[in-house]
Amino acid sequence: MDLTPTDRARDYRDRLLAFMDERVLPAEPVYAEQIRAAGDPHFQPPVMEELKAEARRRGLWNLFHPDPALGAGLSNVEYAPLAEIHGRGMLAAEACNCSAPDTGNMEVLTQFGTDQHKKEWLDPLLAGEIRSAFAMTEPAVASSDATNIELSMVRDGDDYVLNGRKWWATNAAHPNCRILIVMGKTDPDAAPHRQQSMVLVPIDTPGVEVVRSMPVFGMQEHGGHCEISFTDVRVPVTNLLAEEGDGFAIGQARLGPGRIHHCMRIIGMAERALELMCTRALSRVTFGQPVAARANIQDWIAEARIEIERTRLLVMKAAWLMDTVGNREARVEIAAIKVAAPAMLQRVVDRAIQVHGAGGMTEDFPLAHLYVQARALAIADGPDEVHKRTLALTELRRYDTSFGRTATPTPVTAPSH
Repeated sequence: MDLTPTDRARDYRDRLLAFMDERVLPAEPVYAEQIRAAGDPHFQPPVMEELKAEARRRGLWNLFHPDPALGAGLSNVEYAPLAEIHGRGMLAAEACNCSAPDTGNMEVLTQFGTDQHKKEWLDPLLAGEIRSAFAMTEPAVASSDATNIELSMVRDGDDYVLNGRKWWATNAAHPNCRILIVMGKTDPDAAPHRQQSMVLVPIDTPGVEVVRSMPVFGMQEHGGHCEISFTDVRVPVTNLLAEEGDGFAIGQARLGPGRIHHCMRIIGMAERALELMCTRALSRVTFGQPVAARANIQDWIAEARIEIERTRLLVMKAAWLMDTVGNREARVEIAAIKVAAPAMLQRVVDRAIQVHGAGGMTEDFPLAHLYVQARALAIADGPDEVHKRTLALTELRRYDTSFGRTATPTPVTAPSH
């Protein structure tokens, strides 16, 4: 397993680190103040558009896209450390047009969209002119098994008519959100994994209502995680992605790279939390000694470093396998990092908050936001239990190849991202 950075990966890394230090991190308080002044948690601060323009000028745009005609053309192993750098700053991914759910949606449009889909939606997404959302999860069913999804897509002449309700559609409250990728049932009588399809639905289509943007642990995130109702929504049949019944397969194709992006950003989040923990422990004095002199604090710092390093290696192994043998063959490692990375981040951030005392729970530091992100990510791409099931079945079948074969295949999970 060769994880040696290529020359171009080193070049991107150096330039991205400079962009972070010079522009992105200093912009965080400006961004927060501009949102406060607007009085709207989903207001698009002007400083973000300035960062996006600067990222493009520096050649740090669409780093995630593997097609060199559309983005940086990097492998997963090359991109993963850049996603980690993005994770260190709350604005970095969007500034470089590398944030969820747009990355996954752009990959879907690249793989499954028609030329017209690409012209109408992919091109403006790649240009950062619009944003998008992914509507899959539903409030009335256990959406960790996508075969449960109930939103109906009924063919009526040259249209599909959509009726149902979605929630946790990340980004649907963003002022620049223009398009939804919606998963629903086109054929309830087909085999379980051929009932679902995905269609493109402009967010301003009659019958589409963004009911609410749901707070996450009381925090209202920029762009929102929205509940959306679809009432007699008509879209042309030409808005279908791939073929009828391909929705489940498209969902599986979408989730692989996104896990790498999320999990490497998690490494960056954890690195920032550890940095804050160390600087706080060195700067605060209790009972005549720096907090950093306490044995338990040193123990937390050491454990954090160990956990970050081993999680990074597991993620990089998954990236390498995706590059060398493909996403399907890397499914066990992808499942493993989905469980391991958020759990690691929760532990590191929790201890960083403890070192900061009451301050760690405030917006004066990014730790409360990181903690919410850490807990949410154990659900966002499907609950840990589904991924552990994949891992367990793989292990058991080493000893009994028929074990569980009569059961329903492991389902694609329904992500908000």
